[in-house]
Amino acid sequence: MQAPPLLPEETLARVLRLARLDGLSVLVLGGVFALLAAGARETAFAAVGLAAAGAGAVELHGVARLRHGDPGGLRWILASQPLLLAAVWAYCALRLTGAALPPLPDELRTAVETTAAELGLSTADYLRLVHRVTHGLVAGLATAYQGGLFWYYWRRRDPVRQALAEHADPV
Repeated sequence: MQAPPLLPEETLARVLRLARLDGLSVLVLGGVFALLAAGARETAFAAVGLAAAGAGAVELHGVARLRHGDPGGLRWILASQPLLLAAVWAYCALRLTGAALPPLPDELRTAVETTAAELGLSTADYLRLVHRVTHGLVAGLATAYQGGLFWYYWRRRDPVRQALAEHADPV
């Protein structure tokens, strides 16, 4: 037996709770990332961090608008998802195209050299492969996560509008 759909008020509360948590997390993490990159004088990565922090701020702006009864706030929340996704893709692209591989710690050198030899690769080729696969996975997971959040918010547009309309002050 399928559970009945949530009341519009509960849907609105869940959307607000999730968007607030997500927006705050993205704002803080993006800001910290931007500060660390700026401190290391990595301008492009600092810009990516600022874009991510901006996506968090956009999402929080949408939350504030919804809390004030403006159904247009959901558009802001929806818009933050592709903005953050673009920032993650930019980060991955920058890592894949321009950044040098970090030095290999001595503790891992033997394991990496052994694995590379088993695969018939040089250590440098193996590290480049791991680097590409890692950033490809990050980009893929971000696409799935941000796409999932976008879909979640998109499917709740009507109940959110209904909840806001039911609690609008009569003029």
